[in-house]
Amino acid sequence: MDKDYEVFKKSIYEKTGIDLSLYKEAQMKRRLIALRDKRSFGSFSDYYQSLSKEKALLDEFLDRMTINVSEFYRNPSRWEVLEKNILRYLLSGRSSLKVWSAACSTGEEPYTLSMLLSEYKGLTDFSILATDLDEQVLNRAKKGFYFERAIQGVPEKKKERYFSKQELGFSVAESIKKPVLFRKQNLLSDPFGSDFDLIVCRNVMIYFTEEAKVVLYKKFSQALRPGGVLFVGSTEQIFNPGLYGLESEEPFFYKKK
Repeated sequence: MDKDYEVFKKSIYEKTGIDLSLYKEAQMKRRLIALRDKRSFGSFSDYYQSLSKEKALLDEFLDRMTINVSEFYRNPSRWEVLEKNILRYLLSGRSSLKVWSAACSTGEEPYTLSMLLSEYKGLTDFSILATDLDEQVLNRAKKGFYFERAIQGVPEKKKERYFSKQELGFSVAESIKKPVLFRKQNLLSDPFGSDFDLIVCRNVMIYFTEEAKVVLYKKFSQALRPGGVLFVGSTEQIFNPGLYGLESEEPFFYKKK
């Protein structure tokens, strides 16, 4: 056992409420050792002493331990299934949607949802809660500004309609930003909302331990309304959805029974 790292995990939990033991240790420890060494600390103990006093170091730590990889229309074929099949089902007999983009990073996912829903016939009202652990990425998301390479996956018509060219990149239209509420949240410890029609949590669960995944899938299921849908990443298939009161609707889409 690496006592230095174990003490560090305990100290981080006491200071931030983040339980590093719920993340896959080899990946997380490797990432944090690289950050510690980059800042020339000889041990996790020394690193924590400075991190606990300097906000810039703490912010950098939070940014490194969270997974901020995102893009508009990531895995486009999945978004097509959402648009053509899942939304049709969800809107059967209703005209409004309550949506949650969990671990939303810099905002590409909730804004993709907003663009898609804005054009969906029969949908008159929708709200999107977008949450992440990292305040820095949330602040970037709220601005809705992206460099050109970040919007390469956006269909050309949507790019013309919902983005305005700026000197260094593109800004998302206010009409797309308006339905999205950004909020800080620790998925592993904070309470979830309820009665969501659709929860999108993609490419995040792969970083958690199996024990943490069980807890999260149960919480996601409880947060859905009956018949609501959980949309996961293309490497995050749930092999026993029935354990969580879910059933497969389409690959990577799970409906609450």
